[in-house]
Amino acid sequence: MITINNEPKAYTPIFLGTTQHSLRLSLQILIMVGMKLNDEIVETYNVTVSAIELGQLPNIGNEIAIDEITGSELSGFKAKLKQSDAQMQNTASTELEKLVDVKNVGRYQLLKGKDNMTQDMNTLEFDANHLKYVRQILNASQDSLAKRLKITRQTVNRFETGEQKISDKFLDKLLVTYPELAESIEVQFDWVSLTFPDLTSKQVIADVLRLQENLFLERPTSQNFYTREMAFAGEKNIYIQDFAPVKNPETQAVDQKFGTTLYLTGKGTRLFEKALLEQNMNWRDFFEKARLYRGHLTRLDIAINDKWGLLDMNELVKAVQEKRFWSKSKSYAVHGNVDDGWTVDFGKSPFVIRAYDKHKEQANKGYDTDVKTRVELELHQDKAEYVLDEWLNNDEKLVSITFDILYTYLWFTNGKIEDQQLKSDTVRDEIEATVEPMAAWSLLTALGKKMKFVREPKKQSVERIEKWVLHSVVPSLAVLKKTGHWHEIIEAINTVELSAEQEKLVMATNKNAITQASRQLNINFEKPTKKYNEDDEQGKGA
Repeated sequence: MITINNEPKAYTPIFLGTTQHSLRLSLQILIMVGMKLNDEIVETYNVTVSAIELGQLPNIGNEIAIDEITGSELSGFKAKLKQSDAQMQNTASTELEKLVDVKNVGRYQLLKGKDNMTQDMNTLEFDANHLKYVRQILNASQDSLAKRLKITRQTVNRFETGEQKISDKFLDKLLVTYPELAESIEVQFDWVSLTFPDLTSKQVIADVLRLQENLFLERPTSQNFYTREMAFAGEKNIYIQDFAPVKNPETQAVDQKFGTTLYLTGKGTRLFEKALLEQNMNWRDFFEKARLYRGHLTRLDIAINDKWGLLDMNELVKAVQEKRFWSKSKSYAVHGNVDDGWTVDFGKSPFVIRAYDKHKEQANKGYDTDVKTRVELELHQDKAEYVLDEWLNNDEKLVSITFDILYTYLWFTNGKIEDQQLKSDTVRDEIEATVEPMAAWSLLTALGKKMKFVREPKKQSVERIEKWVLHSVVPSLAVLKKTGHWHEIIEAINTVELSAEQEKLVMATNKNAITQASRQLNINFEKPTKKYNEDDEQGKGA
């Protein structure tokens, strides 16, 4: 049984081959399908079908799992195969993957140079000095630490003198015993951009993001050579840019140019994490799905949140000014001041390491946060793709990859690094062997890989408008109320016409479910926001 233009037919669709006459890498392929009835082919259709949904091409003459065909001879026919995302991922086209492999041969040869990420990453182990510093932070003696961990003081002493190696098992026990230490550092995504060469913005919304299209505002744009923008809730938090369809004045045919870029800003990643939660997915699931649609990362920001205040930006800036740091990049810049907060950048695009005072930055905007200092890895193009490849294709966790990169590319010390040390062939080894490290930076780098990679899903809100009204408008409203003009204000509020952007913001704020998820999850976003551990398989849903 198959549906053709909404009319059920007792046909069995049979694959009769492809009808494309040129070899091109595409997610939409043209095939010929025969309609079999009583062992005879009674009709044939040339239909466009998704290579991802189709999976591996069947043999000619075999049945093909098409449920629906829509279209006409004039505009062309399209076929639909109704499969779940899991089925789609398991049956992704073998031929398409082979073509992608051929196309990408040598992709990372471009990164092989003096400054690249394909070189072996250095790993910093948690050692005796780190344990001493942890004790200092916890204000604990060897004896009190031993009692909490239910080990002998002599064992703690052997750890701190280096007589006994600190094992992963001991470190795990330390973090379980002192949860405040385990929760002091978190890793999360803070910006994600992906390009999709074969899709339009509406296809990205429907098939990749699986968000409700009516929550997006469509408007023209001239940014990044695109002509159309789709913005979630009318705001630039989750937005997609592509090319608006153009009608040929002579033929009246609509020309649709493919190619689009998806942008998830810092706030956009948190909003989209709500969508992931509704769909019972995590970031790994999403990126694997995006790659099925030939999604390519153009930017990935990984944020390391120091919630304890382990790092002091005044100390980091002072270390930079006194040349007590080493970076693989010779480029660095200091911005800000003591009152408003410092920012230090190391490197330039396509790879920047940035440290800044997150708490002061948010306070200046009228917001509060439990993050004291943030360190960001801002990766563009192939640098971002490299990190994603390492994460998706290996058993290593993203947190480990993140801190190995940080340790490999940046190091702070307590003593000044002499010029002759910087000229050494083994400059990094020379510095670590002869110059005392900055204890806080060293501990962050060593302890960080034991921390969690989290999602922090949040719903769309009008908090920004509310804050502005409370701070800037309420005093004036109070004057109007006390002088007898309150009725006019209420009447104006009730009769005002909202703009398209404001209407979308109202709609997105009031909607509980923002996705096309087939099953509803019982999520209460009125309660304090729950965080989900990305490295935990149980962390997919509530």
